[in-house]
Formats: sequence, C-alpha cells, structure tokens
Amino acid sequence: MSGADTVPKTALSEIDKLSIDTIRTLAIDAVQKANSGHAGAPMALAPVAYTLWNRYLRYDPAHPHWPNRDRFVLSCGHASMLLYALLHLAGVAEKDGGNAPAVTLEDIKKFRQLDSRTPGHPEYHFTTGVETTTGPLGQGVANSVGMAMGGRYLGEHLNRPELPLFDYNVYAICSDGDLMEGVASEAASIAGHLRLSNLCWIYDNNTITIEGHTELAFGEEVATRFLAYGWQVLRVADANDVHSISGAIETFLQSSDRPTIIIVNSIIGFGAPKKQNTSKAHSDALGEDEAKGAKRAYGWPEDAQFLVPDGVQQNFSDNIGKRGAELYDQWQGFLTAAKDADPEHAETLDAFFEGRLPEGWDRDIPVFEPDAKGLATRESSGKVLNAIAQHVPFMLGGSADLAPSNKSNLTFEGAGSLTPFEPGGRNIHFGVREHAMGSIVNGLGLSGLRAYGATFLVFVDYMRPAVRLASLMELPVFHIFTHDSIGVGEDGPTHQPVEQLLSLRCIPGLVTLRPADANEVAEAYRVIFSLKDQPAVLALSRQPLPTIDRTTFASASGVAKGGYVLAGGDATPEVILIGSGSEVQLCLQAYESLKAEGVAARVVSMPSWDLFERQDEAYRESVLPPAVLARVAVEQGSVIGWDRYAGSAGTIIGMHTFGSSAPIKDLQAKFGFTPEKVLLAARDQIAKHKNDHNAKH
Repeated sequence: MSGADTVPKTALSEIDKLSIDTIRTLAIDAVQKANSGHAGAPMALAPVAYTLWNRYLRYDPAHPHWPNRDRFVLSCGHASMLLYALLHLAGVAEKDGGNAPAVTLEDIKKFRQLDSRTPGHPEYHFTTGVETTTGPLGQGVANSVGMAMGGRYLGEHLNRPELPLFDYNVYAICSDGDLMEGVASEAASIAGHLRLSNLCWIYDNNTITIEGHTELAFGEEVATRFLAYGWQVLRVADANDVHSISGAIETFLQSSDRPTIIIVNSIIGFGAPKKQNTSKAHSDALGEDEAKGAKRAYGWPEDAQFLVPDGVQQNFSDNIGKRGAELYDQWQGFLTAAKDADPEHAETLDAFFEGRLPEGWDRDIPVFEPDAKGLATRESSGKVLNAIAQHVPFMLGGSADLAPSNKSNLTFEGAGSLTPFEPGGRNIHFGVREHAMGSIVNGLGLSGLRAYGATFLVFVDYMRPAVRLASLMELPVFHIFTHDSIGVGEDGPTHQPVEQLLSLRCIPGLVTLRPADANEVAEAYRVIFSLKDQPAVLALSRQPLPTIDRTTFASASGVAKGGYVLAGGDATPEVILIGSGSEVQLCLQAYESLKAEGVAARVVSMPSWDLFERQDEAYRESVLPPAVLARVAVEQGSVIGWDRYAGSAGTIIGMHTFGSSAPIKDLQAKFGFTPEKVLLAARDQIAKHKNDHNAKH
C-alpha cells in the first residue's frame, strides 16, 4: 500500500491487543445486558478505531471541546458502543478541565436505558465527546463534510503566520448503509469538488445490512465511484491489520489535494476476514453462548462482565492523553501569541469562542418605508441578510443552485465564493443537492459557524431529515425557503408548497417564520440571530408584498412574540382576522372594508406559531380574546392546525388540495385568496356568532 512503509512494521503489542479486546467485550456485555443494540460492528471495527484514536487522533480527553481537536464522527450510529467504549477508556472528561468522566463504566452498563448517557445512537449535547447526532444513515458523513469545510474556513479567517489555530482533520467511520443513502453521495460529490484534503472517511466494508448480504441491493464498485468523485481511495484488506490501517492513515495525512476514503474489509462480530454464513443479518445481541464463544476467541475470561483490565486505560492515557495534552498546550501558546499580536483579532477570537455576536451586528439592518407596491419578502431578505453578514464574519451559507432566485447570495465586497482554492469564501454553491446542503449546514453549525442554506420551500421535502436533526441537536442554523405558496404561479403544483409549512411546524424546537412584509423580515432576522440553541426557517414570498405603513399599524417588532395585533387593537373586536405572510395583506384589506362599515375588526399577524405559543397566557389572550368567537384564519397552505387560532367554529381559508399551473391572480381567485373572500367570511362569522349568542339568550 502507498504510504505503508512510513509505519514501523512491528507486531501488535500485548497492551494493544488487550485494549482492542476491551473495546470488543465492553460492546458485547453492554448489548447483552440491554438485550438491544448492535455488538457486531464495534467488535469488527475495534482495531480500526483503536489505531486511529491511540496513534493519530489529535484530541485532548481533558479538553473535549478544544476548538482545534480532530473530529471523529461515527456515522454508523448503530455501532454506538464503539464510541462509548472509546470515550470511557480514553478518559474523556465531561467538561473541559473537569474531573468527572463523560462516560463511566456504570453508564456503559446502562446502555440504551432511560436517561442514560449511552443512548442507542450517539446524541450531540447529550454525551460529551459525541460530535454529532447519528442514527439516520448518511447524515454523519454528510455532517463531516460541513465540519471539514468549517475547519478550512476558520483557518483561512483566524490563522496567522506560524500560528495555526485551526488545522484539524475530520474522520468519519461509515457503513454499507451510509454509502447506500443518497445524501452520502451528494456530500461525497461536493467534498471531492472542493478537494477537502482534511476529510477522511473510513468505510467498514462488511457486506451486511439488516436484510442480509449487501449483494441483495448493493453491487456497485465503491472504489471506482469515489475515484470518479475525485477522492483518494485506499484499501485495507483486514480490519485486524493495524499496520495497514496505520499506513492508510499516514497516507491520508500526507495528502493535500483531495479527500480520502479508506475501504476496510471486515466481518461483523470478530473482524477476521474469513467466510461466514451471511444468509441473514446479525442479531441484536449475540446470546449467552455466542458471547462466551467470542470472549474465548479473544482469550478473554468468558464469565467476566464489563472487564477493563489493568493497564488499558493507562495505555490510552500514555498515547492519546499525552499527545492530546501536548497539542492542546501548544495551541494555547499559539492562541496567546495571536491575541497579544493583534487586540482587534483577539476580540474576534473571543467573540467566536464565546458564541456571541459582534457589537453592532444589527446596526445596518434597513428600515423599509411604506410602499403600496413593496418588495417580495425574498428580496427584502437578501437586503437584510447582507446588512447583517458584513458585521458577522462567522456567517456563511448558500443555495442549492437557486441563489439568483432566492436572493441568498452575499453580495457585499469581499464576500467571495467558497471554492477549492478559496476556502474562506462566504457564498457556498451547494449545487442541486438539497439534502446534502441541510446536512453540511449542520456540520458548519457544529463547527461554531452561523450557517444557512436556501432553496424553494417545496424542496424542504428533500432535506427534512437534516432540518429535523438540527432541531434535535439544538443548532442555531437557519434556512431561507422562498416561493412559499401557490403564488409561485405557472410552475404549477409540483413547485407550489401546500403541506410544507405544516410539516415544519411539527418539528419540535424549530422556529418557523413567515413574515408579512419587509419590516417583518427584518425583525425575523433579529429573532433568528438571538437564538442560541434552536434552528429557524424563513418562508418567503416570490411575489411583491406591500410594505405596511407602521405609522398607521403596529410595529413589526411584534414578530418576536410570534403573533401580534397589527390593526384594531383599541377595542374589543367583533371579528378577528388572522394571517401569515402574504395573506396578512388580504386581512388588512378586508379590515379596511369592515372599518368603513362601522364594524370593530382586528387583524392579527401570525408569522410564527412556535414563538406565539411560548408567550404567557395573558399575552396570547390579549391578542386573541377567548370571548371573541368570530374568527377567520387565512394562509395559502394546509388548513390543518389553524383551528387552534380560528377556533372550532371559525372559518379557515386555506388549501385543501394541490395547486394549479396558472398566473398568480387566477390561482388566488380559484382558491379563494382574495380580499372579497376574506370579507365575506368575516361577515358570515359575525352573523353566525350573533345568532348563536341570541339563541343562547
């Protein structure tokens, strides 16, 4: 193998073998005790992971959040016991500089149990040392691409001559299942295009999935595929051959022009390259007899449970522990020197490490003057985005090939594009790869960057798993989704989102914002950048929306509360008109007609259900008085869920079907999104509830 001669050709030492078998038997015992989980992959991959961690990983167990640590991603999250065993044996601390371990032996004994720190799949924020939540296959490797991009971006902006504050590598272990998922293909393609030489995937080529042998559904030549992507491809014939594993990693470390995939052949369970019956997938737990047999094969006391022999943890301490501590101390020296040399740069570094926004980050956010013609909210979004980005150097993002349409480009001087040769560019060209975009944005967020992606709202369906995981991981990333309704027009129902807003509102913790005009867009961005542990999405219009006169109607600052009284807040209303986004204008027009008739009406702008539901009951009832039953809710999306605000007896004007291909005015007339339809519904509601009131009395 190329590069293998750089590694001393010594036999596996006794302590190396003991450490590897400790990883294996901890996995066996944890899965056996839980009667749930997957021991096979950790058993097979133990030599690979051990070699990487103990010989190469630049990681300080005493400072697991060290910004320049190498990242280790276990994309095949079902093999979680591999990671938990490593975290335990390496003595990874729960907090930087702390004494409490991230994963104790007791935690391993509670594998997959309620509230344990060893859940079935690794969960970011939940267990220190877990770099990203993995479980849905393909997500981890796609995240790793974002991490590698993030590392290069940070190095370009924050490193100084002879002071490499960011030069970390990203390693991801992946399975057959990961590489079958389309998101991995998208991510690998863009990684090759960007020549991410700090990225290494280690592919566990064990030919087994849940249904059986991979030949049932997976017959491609993976090496050829990755060569076509522009990757360096290395092979290790036997997962137990730590010399060859070391050689492959050495070759990766010497490469500077492309990402690397190391294809490692293993057999689930023992890791040995010998024939086995692959007619059925491996079972969750080995069973008592097989567990004992596996231990005998390792020369292990077959009745021992959760045994960590003397010397194993010291071995990790003498290698990854010692190496990591030295690298961390060296980095601290670099950091001190960089700060001492440039006080302004010191402030930039502190802001980044503390995760805070620079002073005056929002000072150039525009205030939009009243305008009957107005702007599409995608247009005003682009203006606000650029006003903020100039003051937030750790913000970058881009679109899935639609930047000219969704106005997500950063156009100010010096923004630049992120390319293979300009890793510090701030505009990312994701190509037509929505799913990978979502996952890469998560990887960038995991690197400490304020990252965003953009596409049409209807295509959120292609990236929903990544959006969901961003919320699960509590990442403050955001997405700009434009063309948010049947207002798309002639492109027709394939491009007209109907159920997408509802699907986003269903994701716990995700803040969904659909602003009604340019000033609501500006306030929506203030909300987004105030979020520390939540992702957000903006749903924006293709068509122009009038800019509301805020001297006549309420301030757009009400966006921060999710819903607010825009008009008619001075008296108890006879009817309440509720809308989001472009439909707020319909409510305002109906309101003016009702007002001219002497009817006390109220308009409520509801850009975010999520934020409104967080307000206290008193505020919510001040906006939507429970005694006022006459209500009309209007939105060019699914009606499901709007009954919580319209009430069971209210009227909801929304979409019950897919849209149609036609000019926007024809569509609005066909589906009832006109001021006249809203006005008629309001009158009907007033009459209905007056009749109901008279009947009761």
